[in-house]
Amino acid sequence: MFSKTRVTETRPSTSPAPAGTSAAPDQPLPERPTPEMAAAPVSAPKPRSAPSILSADLHVTGNLKTQGDVQIEGIVEGDIRAHQLTIGESATIKGEIVADDVVVHGRVVGRLRGLKVRLTASARVEGDIIHKTIAIESGAHFEGSVQRQDDPLSNGITKKLAPPTSD
Repeated sequence: MFSKTRVTETRPSTSPAPAGTSAAPDQPLPERPTPEMAAAPVSAPKPRSAPSILSADLHVTGNLKTQGDVQIEGIVEGDIRAHQLTIGESATIKGEIVADDVVVHGRVVGRLRGLKVRLTASARVEGDIIHKTIAIESGAHFEGSVQRQDDPLSNGITKKLAPPTSD
């Protein structure tokens, strides 16, 4: 059976000390805030919000751009830029995808750029994938090229060969 263990180390008192005294003799008094300290932003981690969801009955024609997370179950004809993108099994994307983290369960026709790309067994991708890390599950359908880059999101442009000249 599990039992609670007692913590034996001493903890500082949380009750306020009278003015002019400190709560613990070995702890320094808190510093008075200076104007520079008051102006400095407090860097607390931002809470993760729920992803935006585009339902299966939604058909979007145009580009989507967000710094948040998106889950797509419908059809998007246009480019998508997001932090984390999940493409559902019923989804179809026709355009370029640029995201930090991409999980594909559905169909993508176009280039896919991501730091972390995952094609599940139900994925159908027709286009090039530029990635830092990639995982392709057994059963995924993929037609195109795969290229690893340290920073696939940097400029959004890959080098293309010049068309052949006919003399």
